Amino acid sequence: MGKRVYQRVEVHGFHGDVSDGRGFFPGHVSDISRFGLRMTDLPNRVNEKASRMTVVINGEGKNFKMLLKPKWSQASGLRKTVGFEIMNTPYEWTDFVLRREPRDEKDDWDVIVL
Repeated sequence: MGKRVYQRVEVHGFHGDVSDGRGFFPGHVSDISRFGLRMTDLPNRVNEKASRMTVVINGEGKNFKMLLKPKWSQASGLRKTVGFEIMNTPYEWTDFVLRREPRDEKDDWDVIVL
């Protein structure tokens, strides 16, 4: 897990349009956490050195608009993958992620022994 406080959750079918202040670029959202996300298949033209970016994420009939701070990037040919920290995490996003996180066995109250 490295420096991460919250675990990442893999997602499928989520797309995002990220803006570096010069243009909008489409990509796929591959995993999410309460305060971060990873986007893949972004064009190399995206300036991942921008101090902040905006993103609109769509999937499962939901839309999220957030401010992001790029933390790392990895180029591969004409595309790149970028890891982001979410700067203004909306409650709806946190709730959305919490519902997808695996349950911790310590929090399981399904069986009570008397």
